[in-house]
Amino acid sequence: MRLVLKLSPSDFAYLYEECKLCYWLKIKHGIDRPKGIFPSVFTAINTRIQGNMVGKDLRELSPALPAGIVESQEKIVGSKLIPGTNVYVKGKYDLLVRLSDGTYMIIDLKLSAPNEEKISKYQSQLWTYAYAFEHPDEGESKKIARAGLLIFYPDAVSFTGGSTSITFPPTWLEVPIDREAFMKFVIEVNTLLEGPAPEEGENCSWCKYRHLGDQLSHIK
Repeated sequence: MRLVLKLSPSDFAYLYEECKLCYWLKIKHGIDRPKGIFPSVFTAINTRIQGNMVGKDLRELSPALPAGIVESQEKIVGSKLIPGTNVYVKGKYDLLVRLSDGTYMIIDLKLSAPNEEKISKYQSQLWTYAYAFEHPDEGESKKIARAGLLIFYPDAVSFTGGSTSITFPPTWLEVPIDREAFMKFVIEVNTLLEGPAPEEGENCSWCKYRHLGDQLSHIK
């Protein structure tokens, strides 16, 4: 009986790229890195931005953004088993936008400094959501024609009437969808998971911490 594994899109940009061993341990054996403390203020800002966008055209936020109506936010989408592999993908996307021609755009929202390097960093994550929408485990398929990063970064602050206001001007980074590259990537991930434990990441701080703990705990 083969082992079917779930891949989370959010793991690709950091965990998979940082350390193949840590990724292998999490996906194949359920051994995750200890969770850090994520400041709740970022979650609050993210939720308020997204919640106020549903049902609106992106251009209401900024004329520099692509045209399209935000249809839904922060929902789970999963795929069927990907052909030629023992994996499927499932995760929570940020924004799904309906375009004028009936196709869709998937958007990942980031509270971060905008730069072009983020396109390559997060492309596998967006490709994964696109695949799940086009090959859903349930419901109708949606054609994903575009994808991108909507990045907010604090710009200016003002103090008025006892209230503090911070502006977060949006930046749009288009992420081209490459379905062939996505399939090659998923096969690469599947091959890793089907094989023996891979080498740890050269600069993985978690593996270094683990080794140091082992060394110190055995000092007599």
